[in-house]
Amino acid sequence: MGDRKDVRPGVGAPAAEPGRVAYDHHWARDLHSSIRCSAAFLALLFAIDWGTGDLTWWRSALWLTLALLLFLVLCPPRVCAGEGWMASRALLRSRRVRTDLLVSVRTLDGVAQLLVLRDAVGGRVEIDPRVLVNNPDLWYRLDEDARKSAASGCLRSGTDTLRHFSERLERETALTVFRISGLDS
Repeated sequence: MGDRKDVRPGVGAPAAEPGRVAYDHHWARDLHSSIRCSAAFLALLFAIDWGTGDLTWWRSALWLTLALLLFLVLCPPRVCAGEGWMASRALLRSRRVRTDLLVSVRTLDGVAQLLVLRDAVGGRVEIDPRVLVNNPDLWYRLDEDARKSAASGCLRSGTDTLRHFSERLERETALTVFRISGLDS
């Protein structure tokens, strides 16, 4: 058989090694927090009804439904990124964007600030910026691919947003370093 190099079909060039995938390292902790909040809410509702003597099967079903809805609202999406892509997977949907083909990056301000990424093939992902702040490897993947998009002329709007976000990330990283070292007086 001999040595065979991995070759992309139809191209004849060696295939690139798949890049390392970066994950949100705080996702499991956030998921457990949402479960605990929903369970505490359910326990509180049951305790109030039990204490007043109003606990019935239909009220129990209502409280269980409310606790489930609270969990659905609080459940964090799982964010991961690899070379050229970023994905956000929630309980009911999964979205993916090609970060090497970004067309726009913008922030949505509301109850919670979101970073909205759109690519040239119609993909759209909304990410909480704190996920990128708490996971520098996710930010690195996004920043590297956004630079490629900007260099190729694909990224038409959002370079200022990315620059501001990069400055914010560097500022928060420096403050964390100062806090850890005891120089933040």
